[in-house]
Amino acid sequence: MSAPISGSYPPVPCSQPVGPDDFTVFAHRGASALAPENTLAAFRRAGAEGAAWVELDVDVIGDGTVVVIHDSSLDRTTNCHGSYYDLTAADLADVDAGSWFTTPDGARPYTGESLPTLQAALEVAGEAGMGVNVELKSCEAGAAACRRLVDGVDALLEAHAERWPSLPVMLSCFNPLLLDRMAKRRPGTPRALLTKDGLLLDTWRSYVEEIGAVAVNPANLTLERGRVEEIRSLGYGVNVWTVNTLERARELSSWGVTGIFTDRVHELGALGRGGGRSQAR
Repeated sequence: MSAPISGSYPPVPCSQPVGPDDFTVFAHRGASALAPENTLAAFRRAGAEGAAWVELDVDVIGDGTVVVIHDSSLDRTTNCHGSYYDLTAADLADVDAGSWFTTPDGARPYTGESLPTLQAALEVAGEAGMGVNVELKSCEAGAAACRRLVDGVDALLEAHAERWPSLPVMLSCFNPLLLDRMAKRRPGTPRALLTKDGLLLDTWRSYVEEIGAVAVNPANLTLERGRVEEIRSLGYGVNVWTVNTLERARELSSWGVTGIFTDRVHELGALGRGGGRSQAR
């Protein structure tokens, strides 16, 4: 399948086309095969492994603090349970986001690693010289929380840009409404539309044109070469999640994919070429 082409409604090429020689490797939630995902330890390890880019997930807690976490609850990756939407910044030091992670020998070296704020994560990325892909979670606490998330991310990225103006940033989200809100607040920050397995549909072009995205970030499992070629023909980037084998990374590169998100940046990071800067001008 491919999106219909109409003479009345011709496709809009990407305003910042990604070059054919660019291939970006994003450290997915940090060096998440080596340290607990979405923690400062994982981001520092990504930098130590030479990652050019780090990807992280953000949501907002009760006092408006933007925190780094993937799930909508604390259960999987911390020692706490339930929602985090009623927490405040003062609570974060008591949320252990590292003790769940075990090394191959059964050790738990990251016990006591606290749930990080986006401000702290950006500091680590900046000091390591890494670009940052900030994925906004769709925010299950409602419209008011979404507005606070956008406000918080906008303010923190503004401060980050002032301190590290040469380091690239990209925004991504599964929710086009949140991306559109961010586009209005930060029109100069590149945006990418995330899609889940089986949901990279013919509507992709309508979404990216409407929100002014520069890339589509699709799931790996059900991705088809024809769709990649269709997206790339208009200059948009295609950054695939999550890719953890060299064989698959090379196959996707041969299709024209412009980037991958990987848990194994220590093994696949060397595939990056061209710096990926054309995705984040």
